[in-house]
Amino acid sequence: MLPTEKIEHKFYQILGKLFYAVAMADRNVRPIEVEKLREDVRKYWLDVDDVEDEFGTDAAYQIEIVFDWLQQEEKEAGSYWKEFEHFYREHPSKFNMPIKQLIWRTADDIAASYAHKNKSELILLAKLKGLLL
Repeated sequence: MLPTEKIEHKFYQILGKLFYAVAMADRNVRPIEVEKLREDVRKYWLDVDDVEDEFGTDAAYQIEIVFDWLQQEEKEAGSYWKEFEHFYREHPSKFNMPIKQLIWRTADDIAASYAHKNKSELILLAKLKGLLL
């Protein structure tokens, strides 16, 4: 795998961690949040680029794979936010305006999918918006 391909895969994996952090902000990932993530991946993320994994599958599915894996781990969301923030600062070229808008849309969709947004989700969304601006 070429170094640029590794960054592409890491990009999608880190998005899975970010979206897990949003869903887990209230310490509980609900099925509707998972459903919304899957819907947004198919609706928006599959068309972002032509990067595939080693099995020939669209690399954007890494978002779901990582999200699912983290659900099984049942860990706190804070460290995953920090990982996203670090990756964002280390690879600013990966985050053009359309990507930032997709990130925001997906995070916002996840947070709003269950009984609207609670205080924990609003705080994390505010941090995300501040970072993306």
